Amino acid sequence: MESPLSLEPLFHLGPVPITAPVVVTWAIMLALALFARLATRRLTLIPGKLQTVLELLVTTIDDQIRDTMQRDPAPFRALIGTIFLYVLIANWSSLIPGIEPPTAHLETDAALALIVFAATIAFGISGRGLRGYLATFAEPSWVMIPLNLIEQITRTFSLIVRLFGNVMSGVFVVGIVLSLAGLFVPIPLMALDLLTGAVQAYIFAVLATVFIGAAVGETDAAVSEQKDTPDAR
Repeated sequence: MESPLSLEPLFHLGPVPITAPVVVTWAIMLALALFARLATRRLTLIPGKLQTVLELLVTTIDDQIRDTMQRDPAPFRALIGTIFLYVLIANWSSLIPGIEPPTAHLETDAALALIVFAATIAFGISGRGLRGYLATFAEPSWVMIPLNLIEQITRTFSLIVRLFGNVMSGVFVVGIVLSLAGLFVPIPLMALDLLTGAVQAYIFAVLATVFIGAAVGETDAAVSEQKDTPDAR
């Protein structure tokens, strides 16, 4: 079986080699964009079945962000929701014959983790200001600066390794059983692969939310509570 760490390019765009995971990623991006466009072009006050499902999905994502970060989910909805949907569809693409999920390759997982890493910094600076964000590395004491910097790097690697290991192992197991037992025996494993793919997408999105929430800092809930509390008489 071909190593997941070695990839042969399918073609080149100038000097840039384009591999199979890149092509599958482009297809997933295009499918998600088209679906979003078609599903939202005729929204109504009385939702139909599809709109109800979409609203339920958005509400669930908002609730998860709100519960995790204790903040208004609107600024983070697009990023977290897109990460969740992409990882979910990418994981489930393994069930299509001849398709290997992009998330079974380190390059894709590293790109996703770097997006989360960059978003953590961007939201942290936006929420605290540059000086305030840099000051978080000296919490609770300046002695912790090296450890806090290392933590930023190691948790990015943990995102890569967790997603890569779980998705790649599922692909290998299903592939081996399929080659040995034929078509019908692996069906329960494929159902398990669906569940595992959904769980890994959820975990990745939640960890991204936790990391961004930690960078942003103080919650809006505390501010709202202070505004809503009547003055003592």
